[in-house]
Amino acid sequence: MLSITARNLASALRSSLVGTSSRVAAVRCLHGTEESAEEFDKRYEKYFSRDGIDGWEIRKGMNDLLGMDLVPSPKIIEAGLRASRRVNDIALAIRWLEGCKDKCGDQKATLYPYLLEKITPTLQELGIPTIEELGYDKPELALKSVYDA
Repeated sequence: MLSITARNLASALRSSLVGTSSRVAAVRCLHGTEESAEEFDKRYEKYFSRDGIDGWEIRKGMNDLLGMDLVPSPKIIEAGLRASRRVNDIALAIRWLEGCKDKCGDQKATLYPYLLEKITPTLQELGIPTIEELGYDKPELALKSVYDA
């Protein structure tokens, strides 16, 4: 009796382990091939350059990008700015710039000036002011930090 129970238990464990590993392999196969940086940039440029894109879709694309663990390239930032201009939403363009600046994280001192240098011609062409030109980088009513004392 004990040997039958042990055999059944071993068989059940073996089948559950084999089933799990095959399921894991099946899930990993679903992810597909890895996308290169150039393909990624082209995909989002194409997304923002679509005809008939509306404000909601632009916000969705921007939100998806800002949710990723990356800083958007200047080409993608420019495509987002052009899309914001096509739907005539200056607030969306400003928020896009703020989000991109925030994504620079602790590299803000080096990375954000580089991005700004690359996208300045597009900003001037579209008539979109930078965050610094608007004074949004220095809040008027912000309290002084206790750590600055």
